[in-house]
Amino acid sequence: MAEVRSRRDLELQVIASGTHLSEIHGTTWREIVADGFSISARVEVSVATDDTEEVARSAAQVLTGVAKALVSLKADVLVLLGDRYELLAAAQASVLARVPIAHVHGGEATEGAIDDSVRHAITKLAHWHFATAEPYANRIRQMGEDSARVWNVGAPAMDNIEALEPVPKDELESFLGLQLRAPIFLVTYHPVTLKRDSGLAAIQALLSALDSYDGTVVITGVNADPGAGIIRASLQDFATGRPSRVALLESLGSRRYLSLMLHVDAVVGNSSSGLIEAPAIGVPTVDIGPRQQGRLRAPSVLHCGESLAEIKLALAAALAVEHRTLAALRESPYGRPGASRQIVDVLASVDINTHAKPFIDRHWAAGA
Repeated sequence: MAEVRSRRDLELQVIASGTHLSEIHGTTWREIVADGFSISARVEVSVATDDTEEVARSAAQVLTGVAKALVSLKADVLVLLGDRYELLAAAQASVLARVPIAHVHGGEATEGAIDDSVRHAITKLAHWHFATAEPYANRIRQMGEDSARVWNVGAPAMDNIEALEPVPKDELESFLGLQLRAPIFLVTYHPVTLKRDSGLAAIQALLSALDSYDGTVVITGVNADPGAGIIRASLQDFATGRPSRVALLESLGSRRYLSLMLHVDAVVGNSSSGLIEAPAIGVPTVDIGPRQQGRLRAPSVLHCGESLAEIKLALAAALAVEHRTLAALRESPYGRPGASRQIVDVLASVDINTHAKPFIDRHWAAGA
């Protein structure tokens, strides 16, 4: 967004929707404004509950609202990053409004969540693809996309890390309302949408494992996926009973989140930030369960099952001196800073009036 805004030949328009406008999720549209961006359109959706019917209704509201916004704003290109179900609805609106789509983070795999299907569906609707690693770019091509429309640029998160002006530790402690005492765990756990219990047993095992340490636990909010309510309730009960060492916040904001990551001993849970941002910052990750299964992993990422015993072993391994030394090397499969500039360079040069896209048939050897 900052790179687009810096170009004289481009105009940035921001459509804010979903949990950005939700009080229960931290009304993070304020973070957008605080970062100096104007919101061009707001699409209100129902995210108060998380049952399947309500999620489908929310997607329908996004479809209608984004279609209206695209027409009103006379947008030339819609840029989508990631795999949230709301994005698929926005992509549908864009196709119907004949606004071409640029998609970032396509071609990835997350076998434990509906996001996997959503991501691949957006790929087939998008015109230009910005992958974060070459295996992902190859997967996009395998799906019949034109190689001339696929770029491996790395993850834009690397640009945020490079540009980070860290929030001082004392300011972080004031914001959190507690002192950061080692070991410090930064926890984000979202519903595992392809499991019957949405990951409830796993989060209860994780919280029990964290309770065996006397350090600090900072927990960020749960997304709006189906099953979020029961996960949020477990986290709230855990934090309420341990106010001197556990902080639960719906949103830290990007700058505070990355700044806090500089001080923690491990990033724990099942969020993509543990696989993308944490290794680049140099902190160990404990990735739990199947939600991120299939994504490329840095050597600093420890994957474990969902039982109490497995999580305890993984936490102990992450805190070991040898593993912390390994994490400090900051090895990452998601590239280096510079993705944003590459993406915007391409967007500034593409033909926005070309709506047709070819399907490229690729013939694979038998058994491949």
